[in-house]
Amino acid sequence: MPVIDKSKVPVKTGSIYPEPYACQMAGRSSLRLGDAGGLTQFGANEVILAPGALSSLRHWHHREDEFVMVTEGECTLVQDAGETVMRVGDCAAFPAGDPNGHHFINRTDREARFLVIGSRMNPEKATYSDVDLEVELKDGKATFTHKDGTPYQGDRT
Repeated sequence: MPVIDKSKVPVKTGSIYPEPYACQMAGRSSLRLGDAGGLTQFGANEVILAPGALSSLRHWHHREDEFVMVTEGECTLVQDAGETVMRVGDCAAFPAGDPNGHHFINRTDREARFLVIGSRMNPEKATYSDVDLEVELKDGKATFTHKDGTPYQGDRT
């Protein structure tokens, strides 16, 4: 079954982030297209951003490559060097190990969508550029820590 019927792919909402970060992902959803097609070596997801929504916290991956292509609307790529408006057909690549944290924001009044393709390394680690948070993904489980390695216990404020 090589053709994926997107209308039958469950929409994933919410976030694996702990609070107070999970609530910041309101308006973000995705379709796990690679999973729907039975892929195991890389992920392919269609990310949907409502107006004002963020794709993620600004982050970078230690072992995984990421590739993004805007498929609908317009979103703003935010990375260490600044911001870039991306429109349909525009692409961005984020090599593994490059500590240039990135995420996307929909600053328009209409929905934006992009395809993100990434390798599936196990284990994998991601660092969040603007907050004291890292995640290790291993065997399908996410473990959050502070950047110094101590366990993350939630918002300490």
